[in-house]
Amino acid sequence: MNDGTAQFVDDRQRRRLERRFGGHVTEWLAELPAIVEKLTSEWGLTVEGPAPHGRTSVVLYVRRSDGGEGVLKISPDSGLSVSEADLLRMWAPSRRVPDVWGVDADRGAFLMERVEGHTVASTGVVPSMETIGGLIAELHAVEVGPAERRELRPLSARVQFVFEMWGREREEGAAADIVPAPVMHRGAANARDLAHGEVDVVPLHGDLHPGNVIDGGERGLVVLDPRACLGDGAADAVDWAVWRAADVAEVERRVDALARAMSVDANRLMEWVRAFAPCFAVAKANRGQTDSVEFDLMMDLCGAAAP
Repeated sequence: MNDGTAQFVDDRQRRRLERRFGGHVTEWLAELPAIVEKLTSEWGLTVEGPAPHGRTSVVLYVRRSDGGEGVLKISPDSGLSVSEADLLRMWAPSRRVPDVWGVDADRGAFLMERVEGHTVASTGVVPSMETIGGLIAELHAVEVGPAERRELRPLSARVQFVFEMWGREREEGAAADIVPAPVMHRGAANARDLAHGEVDVVPLHGDLHPGNVIDGGERGLVVLDPRACLGDGAADAVDWAVWRAADVAEVERRVDALARAMSVDANRLMEWVRAFAPCFAVAKANRGQTDSVEFDLMMDLCGAAAP
């Protein structure tokens, strides 16, 4: 990695991008300084430094010529950047997402408002499910035209991607000896069946976990990093039903509260939770957390006995 790239991407982020996109991302990283230079010149930006990165993009804190503080996201996959920016713009009337200031589809980049605050995940504090359910309901209630809906990929495609990804994580990590393959296959089959339903179909965030929600202070909760798709609204609440939960009874109480706030069927939301539980179990196992209450809970939810 050259010195120019190193100012934007550390070794950990490089490995994450290579794992997500393959070895060819090395060429893209070599071109990254030139891409950043062109974008900052055209949009009148000053780079202030790297921001926390995700699996799919390089993220930089920037400042506009008018003093506005922004975030520049650049991805090797232009389609991901464009779909993310499109969904943020769709949900702009809710004021629950950052404003998008510019999109460059050719370079896989977009520029958005910087929202100050901490993610819910970093606080470690579980919000009330009524608050989270209300947040999700506000997003799903935004009017989206037929043409925009047609541009969104189906939830079934997102489900397939998620289970393929966690299937690889299982095979290549400690989870291979801990989370049985049939449990993963059953969860994937159940999730596929749910994804093909035609109830409560709305534009979905697709990755609405506590690390993608910021407490913006007076502005309230603000949602980041959508993986836009179209499908059953209940699917957006799965992470909140299980995050830092202690037992199945607590998950069921959360599901009931979320379902009421979102006006979705609680039984169907619980089916989504059970379908995705093997993926959460793999994540815990690969992090060496098999002795945790949360790992035992995930194994209970997916109908497998903890080792």
